[in-house]
Amino acid sequence: MSEIRSLLSATTSRSLVLIDEICRGTETAKGTCIAGSIVETLDAVGCLGIVSTHLHGIFELPLQTRNTVYKSMSAEYIDGQTMPTWKLVDGICKQSLAFETAQREGVPDTVVKRAEELYHSVYVNDMPLKVIAPLDLKDDLNVNGGNEVASRTIGMASQKDILKGKVQRVVSAICKKKLMELNKLGDTSEVTDLKFISIGVREQPPPSTIGVSSVYVMLRPDKRLYVGETDDLQGRIQAHRAKDGMQSAIFISFLVQGKSIACQLETLLINQLPKQGFHLANIADGKHRNFGTNDTVLKAATV
Repeated sequence: MSEIRSLLSATTSRSLVLIDEICRGTETAKGTCIAGSIVETLDAVGCLGIVSTHLHGIFELPLQTRNTVYKSMSAEYIDGQTMPTWKLVDGICKQSLAFETAQREGVPDTVVKRAEELYHSVYVNDMPLKVIAPLDLKDDLNVNGGNEVASRTIGMASQKDILKGKVQRVVSAICKKKLMELNKLGDTSEVTDLKFISIGVREQPPPSTIGVSSVYVMLRPDKRLYVGETDDLQGRIQAHRAKDGMQSAIFISFLVQGKSIACQLETLLINQLPKQGFHLANIADGKHRNFGTNDTVLKAATV
């Protein structure tokens, strides 16, 4: 903190400021807020600088900045491992390569596996679980309103959060039904819950998505949806955001076992989501395939 005090007292608009691991060693919540306040101060001074941090909570703070630009370290999939490229890309990434690094450094697999279980139980679906009540496949899903379960919210949530929650609920119901058929299971309770990844404005997908097949839904600013599948989620999101008016789009995605399943679920969603009241921007992409056009695919979800 003494270093930060000296830095803030001497910084001017002509300064170059480099801070590595800002507020390291402090209690996480208060340290994050101190780091946010420091960023605001440097932004107001107008200096040039780079500030690095693992305190991802800083991106949730209502910071008052005008000149700050967010960057993250990109990664790539090489020989079965996720590796950093040491290159900065636009956007925020709220995950690290901690598990991969632990494995490479020889931390016992049992410890890493348990850490991953704890992480997924608390953090992966953190935002959806706070906003939307748990999915019940026995409930009808009425996207246009009128269904208490589908529209129930916890606390104060924005319309975008509510829409994202509704999309996630319906996507989960549709895909779990199909995965049950593909795996020849007795009912949807035997299907592992989809682990949704939420990618907000300015955010990048986590390293765990690199080199893995995924299905994604883009929530466009015009409230239409775009459904896709890819083995390069980061590249696909960058391509979408490069188009005019799409910079504020948000995404939800989930990983699947292989491109074949990803393609099937993509087409299924393109054909089924409009039947649940959603407006798609790429509905024509599903017209050339018959897969997913049968109304009986989703008996549990009716408008």
